[in-house]
Amino acid sequence: MAPAIVEVIKLTKSYYRDHTEIPVLRELSLAVGEGEFFGLIGPSGSGKTTLLNMIAGIDRPSGGEIKVGGTEIVSLSETELAAWRSTHVGFIFQFYNLLPVLTAFENVELPLLLTHLRKAERREHVETALAVVGLSDRMDHYPRQLSGGQEQRVAIARAIVTDPTLLLADEPTGDLDRDSAENILDLLGQLNRDHKKTIIMVTHDPRAVKRTTAHLRLDKGLLLEDALNAGA
Repeated sequence: MAPAIVEVIKLTKSYYRDHTEIPVLRELSLAVGEGEFFGLIGPSGSGKTTLLNMIAGIDRPSGGEIKVGGTEIVSLSETELAAWRSTHVGFIFQFYNLLPVLTAFENVELPLLLTHLRKAERREHVETALAVVGLSDRMDHYPRQLSGGQEQRVAIARAIVTDPTLLLADEPTGDLDRDSAENILDLLGQLNRDHKKTIIMVTHDPRAVKRTTAHLRLDKGLLLEDALNAGA
């Protein structure tokens, strides 16, 4: 088994409603090997997206540790965490999160504006990312001029343009028709196999689960080993 690139150790997360504690994750531990295409499945409200957001450094746990590539991210300050996230994490959302006033090229370029790359270097990175997702001929199109599947491809190009350590995908096929969903899953599989990207994907889609190299079911804040049975 490949060495773990993500280690989650006794992670807990609770929210509070008035004075009532609502536990979401309960001393959860998880290891994801480098180069894995790992799936998290489970019912709505089970904590999947919460876990993904904490691995991304978007949300903080109530307790426990998260190590990504050997860096313990829970102890980082907000400034350190933002800098770490911009280098190491590419996030793919269900609803694409593209800015409608920007072209595909400009949307993909956004993460690079936080780097010290020169304009010509940024262009090279963006063109490479759009070529990887098969949209070199759509770089000047606005989101409204693209199909849902093409919008998600732009979002994936934006996620990979910084060559991050980790790709995190939250229901990446949830807003797509069957054919577009299959195309996105093909692309994620290609990124995993050919470009050696480690991917963690939250999904309800049984077809998506079959594309993963490993997966677990999350239910009521606990990870279950026998996750393959029912479609999520």
